[in-house]
Amino acid sequence: MEQNFYLSLLLLFVSFVTLSLFFLFYRHRSSFTGPNLPPGKVGYPMIGESFEFFSTGWKGHPEKFIFDRISKYSSEVFKTSLLGQPAAVFCGAAGNKFLFSNENKLVTAWWPDSVNKVFPSSLQTSSTEEAKKMRKMLPNFLKPEALQRYIGIMDTIAQRHFESGWENRDEVLVFPLSKKYTFWLACRLFLSLEDPNHIARFDDPFKLLASGIISMPIDLPGTPFNRAIKASNFIRKELLLIIKQRKIDLAEGKASPTQDILSHMLLTCDESGTYMNELDIADKILGLLIGGHDTASASCTFIVKYLAELPHIYDGVYKEQMEIAKSKAPGELLNWDDIQKMKYSWNVACEVLRLAPPLQGAFREAINEFVFNGFFIPKGWKLYWSANSTHRSAQYFPDPEKFDPSRFEGRGPAPYTFVPFGGGPRMCPGKEYARLEILVFMHNLVKRFKWEKVLPDEKIIVDPMPIPAKDLPVKLFPHKA
Repeated sequence: MEQNFYLSLLLLFVSFVTLSLFFLFYRHRSSFTGPNLPPGKVGYPMIGESFEFFSTGWKGHPEKFIFDRISKYSSEVFKTSLLGQPAAVFCGAAGNKFLFSNENKLVTAWWPDSVNKVFPSSLQTSSTEEAKKMRKMLPNFLKPEALQRYIGIMDTIAQRHFESGWENRDEVLVFPLSKKYTFWLACRLFLSLEDPNHIARFDDPFKLLASGIISMPIDLPGTPFNRAIKASNFIRKELLLIIKQRKIDLAEGKASPTQDILSHMLLTCDESGTYMNELDIADKILGLLIGGHDTASASCTFIVKYLAELPHIYDGVYKEQMEIAKSKAPGELLNWDDIQKMKYSWNVACEVLRLAPPLQGAFREAINEFVFNGFFIPKGWKLYWSANSTHRSAQYFPDPEKFDPSRFEGRGPAPYTFVPFGGGPRMCPGKEYARLEILVFMHNLVKRFKWEKVLPDEKIIVDPMPIPAKDLPVKLFPHKA
């Protein structure tokens, strides 16, 4: 009798598992029904092709996922399943143009649910809605004419950074130092924070946050996702203290209404005359600090890498920057005119951004069904565009693996082929800010040092941004005075 009971339980359990798996497979497959869908493979439920998508980046070649499928299906749009979602990957300049020019018409921005959990909005709205609000607010602060007055501050911080972190050292780790530089700048320009000890309090939490934003959304103790949520909560509490103090300082006239983005947010109301609350401001500043330093630090790191590997490119940058340095009086800081003279240096930086784009791509969501290249795209599908689909394509950049800054001379690359900052209405609003912080970094670096890589064959990992596996150690050789 007892044996029959346990046998019945076992049969019930097996039946339940079988039905659950059947339901998952049925639901998964039913997400990919429709007339004339793009070619592709959808993989297993929940997993799809996510592992292949991420693992090519972990191995340092994220473009392999894209180009293998373009070749296999002979199509620049293919279906797949990523992050548990039915998806289509759009490749090439035509795919970029279609997605960028149909923003809020056929497609809208989309982030995985994990991002909403790491960056929960105090207003109970999605990351997409919060990003739209942010984009309305940022242009006034981040447009070139507004940023011009901060170049001297950037130069001052860069000088202090190199004096404290690079000078009088034989060897340094470039990636953590680049993160310190860009984070210091972001804290100063967004929050007017200058105390190194105060800024250092954010170091570890931001590392945990950056590594867990786009990770498997498993909220268990010790997982990257769990650590990211805890780090986000800690940073938000610290920001609230800063915000409360700034409100007091503004009321007492100790802070200026125009000194940084924080003051701007506290004193700016929306169309209905409503001011943002403190939690809402903390959410937005948190997102800005992530976006304002993470991608630029990766770019600065890869500039150091390529200049070490290509002495003739270094020589061209050094010559341009020393002409600017020699034109300055002792103690005179960089200004807007100096930045405009850094044409070759920016071409070099752009070629670095082509070969190692910090933003590998981004997701959209189809808000209406539509047809692209003859293929039907259902409403609700997630759409991914990839920078590498054009950046590393010989169709758009001949001999794509060759480092060639001359690609950016004259009119430069064709439209929708060079997309390190995205494009269309959702082009990165901090593009000009990134240009300034990168050029100020290059100026202060090359006028002080030449350098060599300690690990000539150091592996590159893309997770989700490209980073050197060992933080890019280099030997420094200071220029003789």
